[in-house]
Formats: sequence, C-alpha cells, structure tokens
Amino acid sequence: MWQQINQTVELGWDFYVPVILFVSLIALAVPVWAAIGAAAIIMLVMSGDLPLSAVGESLFTGIDAFALTAVPLFILTGDVLVRTGLSRKFLDVAEALTNFAKGGFGSATVLVCGMFAAISGSDAAGAAAVGRMTIARLVESGYPRPYACALVAAGACTGILIPPSIAYIIIGLVLGISASTLFLAALIPGLCILFAILITNLIVNRIYGYEGGGNLSMGEWAGNLGRALKSGWYAFIVPGIIFYGIFSGRLTPTEAGATAVVVTILMGFILRTLTLADFPSMLISSAKVNGVILPIIAFSAPLAEALAIMGVPQGFVTSATSLSDEPWVLILLMIGILIAAGCVMETTPNIVILAPILYPLAQNIGMNEIQFCIMMITALGVGFITPPLGLNLFVVSGITGESILKIAARAGPFVLCMFVVVLFIAYVPAVSTTLLPDIYR
Repeated sequence: MWQQINQTVELGWDFYVPVILFVSLIALAVPVWAAIGAAAIIMLVMSGDLPLSAVGESLFTGIDAFALTAVPLFILTGDVLVRTGLSRKFLDVAEALTNFAKGGFGSATVLVCGMFAAISGSDAAGAAAVGRMTIARLVESGYPRPYACALVAAGACTGILIPPSIAYIIIGLVLGISASTLFLAALIPGLCILFAILITNLIVNRIYGYEGGGNLSMGEWAGNLGRALKSGWYAFIVPGIIFYGIFSGRLTPTEAGATAVVVTILMGFILRTLTLADFPSMLISSAKVNGVILPIIAFSAPLAEALAIMGVPQGFVTSATSLSDEPWVLILLMIGILIAAGCVMETTPNIVILAPILYPLAQNIGMNEIQFCIMMITALGVGFITPPLGLNLFVVSGITGESILKIAARAGPFVLCMFVVVLFIAYVPAVSTTLLPDIYR
C-alpha cells in the first residue's frame, strides 16, 4: 500500500524517517506527546515544507479552542462525583432496577458504568470508580474474578461512547464539527454498545450460571426501586443538567461542564461529603489527566499540517480506492485500521493522527461526516479491552492485582459484541443520524 502512496505523492525519507522514529519512541515507552512532537519536528526539518518557527504557532493554535475547556471540566466533575459518594447512589438505583432478573448485579454494574460515562466522559475514570465499588461484590455473587474485571473494563468503554465524551470533543475540534452535534448523534450508538455489553453478560451468565437471583415479585422490585430513587434521586441532577443543557441547545458543552462542576461541588458541601481540604487533591488529580491529553493535541497540530502538505491523506485515498472501489470493503478497511490502532495506542493520538487521514476516504465513498466520527470513536473504543494496550484492562488489573492476560481472555465476548455494533454503525447510517436535524443527514 505504501508503495502505491509513494507513486502518487512521492513520499521519501522525509516521511519514513519520522514514522520510524515515532514507532521506535512509542516502543521505548516515551510519552506519546514527546514521540509525536519529535516526529513532527523531524518531518518539518527534513521536508522543508514549513519553517520550524511554525511549530510554536501550531502548538498554540492547536489548543486555542473554547471547546477544549470542556475537557478538564468533565474530568473534574467525575472526580468530584466519586469523592462525594454520589456515584454509589447510581449503583444503588441501577441494582434496584435490575435485581428482578437473574444476573441482576452484573447488569447493574454495566448500567452504572453507563451512568458514570454520562458525566465524566472518561473510560479510565469509569473503570477505576466502578471497579472499586463492584468487583468484590461481583466475585461474592459468583463471578470469577477475571471475568468480573473484564465486565467492568468492558462496561467502562462507554466512557468515550456515551455523551458527553471527551473523544467527541477532540474529534470535533480536529475535523471542525460541533461537539454538541456529535453528542446528539452518539446517543443511540452509545446506548447500543451499553445494551450489547449488558446482553452479552446475560448470555454468558446464563451459559455458566455465575449469578443467581431473579426471585423478586413485581411488588418487591417496585418497592426496592422506589426506595433507591427516594434515597438517591438527587444524584441524577448532574447528568440531567448536562443532557438537558447540551441537547436543548441552552448550554454549550463547556458551559454544561462548568455548571455540572459547580452543582456537584455544592451537593458535596450540602451532603457534608466534601470539604475544602479535598480540593487540592481533586484539582491535582484532574490536572494530571488533562496534562496527558492537551500536549498530545498540541503536538499533533504541526504533524497534521506536515502530513497534509506532503499529501499523505490524499495518497491514502488513492491507495485505498485502488485496492477496491466497493464502499463496504473500504469501510471494513477503515474499521480494521482503527481497531488495530486502538490496540496499540490511546484514543487521543489516534484521533488527531488518523482522523485527517481517514476522513477524506470516508468523504470519497460518500459516508456522512457525523457517521464517520461515530464509527471512528466506537471502533477505537474496542481497543480499551484488547491487548497490548487495553487501558481499561490495566486499570482494573491495578485495582485487583489480577493478571491482565486472564482479564483479556475473559473479555473476548465483549470485544465481539462491540465489533458487531461497530459494523452496525458503519453500515446503517440511520443509527448515527436519526436524532439529527435533516441538514446533517
């Protein structure tokens, strides 16, 4: 394929040396932002397409976007949510909602992952928060520890798939698409992933008989749910503000994030589960996560400019379409590239590097731009539970001490169900566009 690209855009060592350098640095565990920055600088120096002084300007303009201020706000909201204990209210309601059926607590675990995702927009944060609350109880309920870890890791994948999602903010910034529009489009696909994981767990539980239950009468179930809602209804104020504010158009994602932070903090003070002494650690924790994301975005800007000037995106389109002119084949090719990339690298660098390259191909075959974004993020989400990177696998392994390989082996059914949903999103545009105004369809 690269030979075909080379024939089209005449790529030389000014392209191959930076790529080799980037791969080598990643293999040596150099931080991703540093690897991207080094590759971008070497590419600019060797090609001479842009003056090196343009790097500084690109670094600034790459993160000079109002939409990006939503990222630290949603991260902080998730952190405050855990520290105030509101996340346990989500679990209580989810458990009361599902305890009428066999495998109820496993289903509750998946649902609470989705609830947490609707606030924090982060997979790793969801895996850590939900894992600490549920894994021990899942084991007590009869699930093998590796499978319990895999269930939490899979459920936490909804962190970047259910809006509001940091990943959609980033891809919207990269491709110039409104984050609010992407949030609206992602609602149905995100719920599809959530219910696919939930149903997969029910099937696996039915086959192996991990968890019993399901003996409640309708009256007992309604009573439990009523008590849980009465005890924890106020926890749903935060996701309510986010969803209503964004989807009604009254708030931008940034404004919704800021409002959610303030409301969550006030609730913590009212409930006396949060004190001023908690603020330094909360802010430091959120700043560390944000400090991983923003440098990647900043250093990806000059790299994207260099690749565009060298014609790599156009060359990729020419190469791919020379392999086949069938849209379904090219869509499958893109999905394969995205899942493979998600297995070895985090979502943020994958978005800022691959989105500008794959997007022209999607346009060439007539794929809706919104559908492409949803497909891309969902396909990359599979990488959170697939080795060798599998960020969620590492998170739950760190919490429990369970072997990553054992967790990954039990995550197989969830990888398969997520892949099926990715195909569904890729080949059925209505999944991503049904909720959108006609102008986006």
